[in-house]
Amino acid sequence: MAVNPSSGCCPEAGKQFPCQGCNISSQCCDSYEFCVSCCLNPARTHEETAIKMKVAKPATAGSYGSIFNFCAGRCRHNSGSVVHENAYASEMHHCFSFQLNSSGIVKPQSEVEFSDVSIIIGRQGQSCTMACKSRGQSCVSNRFLALNNCGVLQKYMSCKGACKASIGPDQPAEVIDNAPRYLHPGACMYSKKQSILSCEGSHPYTRRLCPCA
Repeated sequence: MAVNPSSGCCPEAGKQFPCQGCNISSQCCDSYEFCVSCCLNPARTHEETAIKMKVAKPATAGSYGSIFNFCAGRCRHNSGSVVHENAYASEMHHCFSFQLNSSGIVKPQSEVEFSDVSIIIGRQGQSCTMACKSRGQSCVSNRFLALNNCGVLQKYMSCKGACKASIGPDQPAEVIDNAPRYLHPGACMYSKKQSILSCEGSHPYTRRLCPCA
């Protein structure tokens, strides 16, 4: 994002509320600046609700007060964006998403994203197409982006060998315990190349995490 060196201001011309490096589905970004920018878009964040949200859980905590303060605060790292206290759960670790349930309480993003699909763990070497079909359902390919991170993998799988970035059409997945050592037995894998995620992908030594409906 270019800044005028003399004025310290962003250029007047250009796209408003850019979301470069952001996953619009999960509302998470790989940079803080673009997370804030994307969040400020009125089409994505309801200002009246955002400014009333509390900064923290205690009843005595204050509210954000402005849409900018909300976005700036939400896009900072939080405990849900890290694993093992020293590693990010995903490259997309700046998130601004929130959703209210019928009681007016903010629902966790994982609840929001997966309310319309069943999350199924496939058998060893099985594609998501086959895993979903075995339950009488179909694989929902546009949900892979939301599943493809360590936070979700560790919620549904044991990930005994930690969680690692990789590249493979069979991901997100967990490597079986008796896999060859170089494949990191017990580890969960998410793909750094999200464009290759597919329902048909499979690997003889992994069990896939599948979105079915």
